[in-house]
Formats: sequence, C-alpha cells, structure tokens
Amino acid sequence: MPHYTPVHRVAAEAVATRAGVAADDLAVQAPPRPEMGDLAIGCCGIAKAQGKNPAQVAKELAEGIVPGGVIASATAAGPFINIKLDRAETFRWLLGAAIDSTLIPTSVGADKTICIDYSSPNIAKHLAYHHIRSTTIGHSLAQIFRALGYTVVGINFLGDWGTTQGMVIAAFNLWGAEEPIDVTKLTDLYVKYRDAIKANPELDREARLWFKRLEDGEPEVRAVWQRFRDISWAEFEEVYDALGIHFDEVRGESAYDPDMHGVLEELRPLITESEGAQVVELEGEKTPILLKTQDGTTLYATRDVAAAKYRWTTYHFARSLYVVDRGQALHFRQLFKLLKKAGYEWADRCEHVPFGLVRMGGRKTSTRGGDVVLMKDVFHEAELAVRARIRDVNPDLDAAIVDDVAPKVGIGAVVFANLQTQRDKDVDFELEKATSLDGDSGPYIQMSHARCASIMRKAKVTITRADIDDVDLTKLTHDAEWAVAKKLLELPEIVVRAADNSEPHGVAHYLLQLAGEFSRWYTQGNGDPSLRVLCEDAPTRRARLALVAGVQAAFATGLALLGMHAPPQM
Repeated sequence: MPHYTPVHRVAAEAVATRAGVAADDLAVQAPPRPEMGDLAIGCCGIAKAQGKNPAQVAKELAEGIVPGGVIASATAAGPFINIKLDRAETFRWLLGAAIDSTLIPTSVGADKTICIDYSSPNIAKHLAYHHIRSTTIGHSLAQIFRALGYTVVGINFLGDWGTTQGMVIAAFNLWGAEEPIDVTKLTDLYVKYRDAIKANPELDREARLWFKRLEDGEPEVRAVWQRFRDISWAEFEEVYDALGIHFDEVRGESAYDPDMHGVLEELRPLITESEGAQVVELEGEKTPILLKTQDGTTLYATRDVAAAKYRWTTYHFARSLYVVDRGQALHFRQLFKLLKKAGYEWADRCEHVPFGLVRMGGRKTSTRGGDVVLMKDVFHEAELAVRARIRDVNPDLDAAIVDDVAPKVGIGAVVFANLQTQRDKDVDFELEKATSLDGDSGPYIQMSHARCASIMRKAKVTITRADIDDVDLTKLTHDAEWAVAKKLLELPEIVVRAADNSEPHGVAHYLLQLAGEFSRWYTQGNGDPSLRVLCEDAPTRRARLALVAGVQAAFATGLALLGMHAPPQM
C-alpha cells in the first residue's frame, strides 16, 4: 500500500533504512489477524535481491527496528515484519489530522488537472431520475479528486444539438404549445412527435430538415432553439442547486458547431465515404464511426472530437473522464480509437466511466417512452419519508430543525442509494430502504454523524487540533477504541483508490464500516458505565471525546466526498 499517512511512512522507512531499499518500494498492509500487529511489510522482494531466505531477512530486519514514536514493536512472522503501533502516539497524529481535515493527502493531485464530463442531460427534456447515476457519480468523483489536490473541471456537456432538437422544433412548428412554455410541454411535444413518426415516417425526414436549418444558422430557428435551451437550463439548475452541484463549465454540443468544418478537414485523410455518409474505419471494429450523415449534418461523434480537442488545449488534463452509462461503451471505444488514429498524443488520457442502469419498481424509465420519473419528484418523496422517520425517532426535535434537515437527508438518501452499489452494477431503487435511519443507508451514516455531534453538545466541549496535545490519549486503551482508530487510518487509501478506479462506491462502503465500528465502541457503555464516552473519570472522558470529534470529522469529510450533507441534528 502506498504510504498516504505519516504512520505508514514511518513503518516503511524503519524497514527500508535497514534493508537499503526505497521506502516507496515497500507495501504496507494489514496483517491477516489483529493479534499479529497493526501493519505488515513483506520482505520477499528484499530477500530476492539479496539472495537470502525471506523469513530469515524478515527476522534480521525486525530485530534491528528500535521502538520509538509510533512504532511500539516489530516482530517477524514468516516473510513478513509485523509492526505494532504505539496507540497514544498514533491517536495523537490521527485525531489531529481527522479534526482539521488533513487525513486525505492533497499531494496526490498537485499540479494535475482532471476533466469530468457528467450529468449532461438533453434540453427540452426533464432532468429525470434516470440521469441520477451520471449526476451523482460524476459529482462524487469531482469531490474526491478535489480532496486529493487535483484541479477539477466539472463539465456539463448539454445535449442541445442534433436531430432531437429538430424533432422538438418540428413539433412546435406543427402543433405549437400553450404559453407559458415549460420543460413538460417541450417533452410532451417530443414524445408526441416520436409517436407520430411511427405512423408517418416522413416526419423523421422533416425533423432532420429542421435540424439542418438550425445547423445552417437560420435566425428564426436559432431563436426558438435558444428559448427552449434557456427554459431547460432554468429547470436543471434548480435540481443541481438542491444537490449542491455547481459546474465549472456548462458547454453544450452546440458550442462546437463552428468547429465542425475544421474537425472534418483535420480528419480528412482518415475519412472514407459510405452510402453518402462520411466515416472512419477503425481497427477491430465491425462498423466505422460516423462523422457526417448523407444529408450533410454532423453527429455526436464529430462534436465529441471537437470537445475533446477543446478540453485538451484549454486544460491540458492528466485525465479526462466521461461519466456516461455503459450503453454508450461502443461510442466511446470508437471515439478514443479515432482520437488515437488521428495522432492526438493525449488520446490515452481519455476514459469512459461506465455505470449500470437505475430502475424503479423493477423497470427502467425513459423520456423517449413517455414514462419519465422526475429527479425532483423522487427527492420530494424521499424528503417526506425521512421527515416521518425523524419524527418517529426524535419527536421533540424542533420543527425548524426538521424543516432544515429533512430535505438534506432525503436527497442524501437518494444520492447514497446510487453510490453504495458498485457503478458497473444495476441499481433497483427502493424508497423505504434508501430512507431507513438504520441499516446500509445514507441516513444511517448521517445519523451517526449527528450522534457524534449530540455527544459533543451534551459534553459542552469543542475539541480542535490544537487541543489534542493536551489530551491524555494513553487513556484510550480499549480494543474497540483502537478498532475505530484503525478504521480512520484507512480513509486516505480508500479515497486514493476511489480516484484511481473512478469508483465512489469504496467511500460509501467505508463510511458504513466506520459507522459500524463507532457504534460497536459507543454502545459498549450501555452495559458498563466505565466504558461510556461521558464517563466519570475526567481525563478518560476527554480522551474519548477527542476520538468522537475525530470520528465526527471523518464522517463529515466522507459525506462531503459523496456530495451529501452532514447534519448536526436528526
């Protein structure tokens, strides 16, 4: 494991110094059983380089490690060196770092920029619930990379161009719409027009002609399109505000229309004609990538090439992520192959971040099918469910606090339900399960944070990092307290791994584990007053409150990484 905390670094350097190797070449991991120690370092690589027996090398190195600082002892177990940590010293660094939010290493992303394309709904359609996974996964990744020190460019690549826009404009021209026009009326026009095409295929050609007029820049058509775009964005922004999402760049496909001629000219040596359309053949692909249709209009792929070039020249990204459902895997595979074939040296930095479907009631919803479920409606239902649950468990909670907390926890419940599952798997959303205040849910973690805050309020103390030096942390002697500490030590690696794999699920799973360890420790006092956080012994009470403060801060950090609030009361 890379050394993302000073604790792991000290352990690695203690071995590396004696072995004559670089600390970064040593993997630091947890032993298979807690009684063996807190950290383990394998010696097989060292032994191979020295031509010695790994077990003998481990024994010799362990005997040379002098206890001190965070290292309490080192012993050999086969080819491994098992290290026990000095609990008080480890607690001192760990709780201080947790409290002032420096557990996550910002050096990982220093001087690196990452572009994240996510959410990206189509205008003239609602921001529907089936957009939830791209929106929440992308936002969480943006939070994770920012926490690691990256410069993040969160991009909303609006679907505001193409034949779909031609359909809406054609429908509006054919049937009109009652004022004031909103997204619902625009969506109804789209669905109605698609249904009409089934009976009259000529309408499909009519929609393409309207898009051609739009692409040709006819002022009247552009004005109608701009109005529909503005109406759509106003509704989208309401939902994004509720989620706490603010994009660094909102740039639709239309922004790249002026670049189409240049893109096609640059790709001209690669382009061939197929049935009147302009395509590029790609190695290993049964079908070519289509860049321009027979009727002269450009396509999503053409605009994606222009967007990729713009992002590179503007941001010089270390990685460029496209958080789009797995149904678009072929498109992105072909797009990246095209970028590479065109000679763009940055093509390998582009990555598709695919995810599974989200279903409600066992079925997939869609705007095209006319059975859309609005994201804001799901948020509202979740808020109502959470409000009732909070009232059940805390009937005396002030009404103003409930009014403030219920929307945050309701939305958090929906967000967590879409992040706790590995992104490549499908999600079956169940409102009752998602809004539960216990079990594997977002509200359970938020409740755990609120419980920490409640303990601190009851104790009438605030513990800052500066206070940690004055706390007698030798009082934290119980194994349950140490289990919490070891879980806190895992957070840096969890976050780095989430970034490496573009997988927020790991953070969600970690928070559930932390909540479990905290609950096991905290509830031990139910049967033994001496084990309570607010025990009679003042130094012990203060040490335990320091641990509570560290856990509370870790919950707040983790929830923020997922794009969720950390309410102090529930």
